[in-house]
Amino acid sequence: MPQSTARSKELGELLRSRRERLQPAEVGLLTGPRRRVRGLRREEVAQLAAISPTYYTYLEQGREMRPSRQVLDSLSVALQLDAAERSHIHDLVHGAPPAEEPAVAESLAPAVVALVDRLDPCPAYVTGRCWDVLASNRAARALWTDWPAKAPDARNLLRWMFTDPGARQVMVDWPAEASALLGRFRSAAARHPGDTGFSTLLERLHTASPEVREWWPQHRVVPLSSGTKRLRHPALGVLELEHVVLQLADDPEQKLVTFNATNQDQARIAQLIRKSPTDAGRTSAPPPARE
Repeated sequence: MPQSTARSKELGELLRSRRERLQPAEVGLLTGPRRRVRGLRREEVAQLAAISPTYYTYLEQGREMRPSRQVLDSLSVALQLDAAERSHIHDLVHGAPPAEEPAVAESLAPAVVALVDRLDPCPAYVTGRCWDVLASNRAARALWTDWPAKAPDARNLLRWMFTDPGARQVMVDWPAEASALLGRFRSAAARHPGDTGFSTLLERLHTASPEVREWWPQHRVVPLSSGTKRLRHPALGVLELEHVVLQLADDPEQKLVTFNATNQDQARIAQLIRKSPTDAGRTSAPPPARE
């Protein structure tokens, strides 16, 4: 399917899903006694956005059209889209990335790798544009998984989250964490429509994960953000870690994620990694080129 057709189809599916989740009372409309449609009617959305019902219908049907930014903003207000969703539909229609991006292995500056190692015992890792794990320190490998021990094409946070049973044991709030990660992946994929790394990874996830097959049609988009994660470790129990996400200046698609625990838990993590001296200095090598 041509990229323009696929993006128009995705825009239409997103608009329909958001229309169906809104109730008339939420937008100040009356509900008639014989209302059978789920959510709002198409003509009601068109009225709220001040566009013609036919034009809106064409958009929702996925026809190849190029609505203006003003129209997209009006639809965002009418459908009560959040900031991430509003940005996403603008990316779908008006994003102007290269038609195709070379499928080459990502490189990480040695200074960044050294920084990740120095952050021990604070867990830290770096992910690339498709969430390949490009570097991780001992603390992160002890709490998540041993990335360097995996096959190169399996060193990916999404593949680990959705296909490795260990992820459901490690992530205390697995459904929420997995759904948010998939939403961040969708947002990034919209910025790189010609990058086959995204489509290849998505195909693999659809094949392997029933949750991906269920959640992807919901068109959830999630921005990068800091926050709190709860991890479960067989020796340390449940840890609550605050994390910060930093985008690297040389390549904003590469994300450095660092975690902080309470002083007591940080000391326990330090003791844990001291017991595994053979892991010292290991970092994840860049994954192979995505084709």
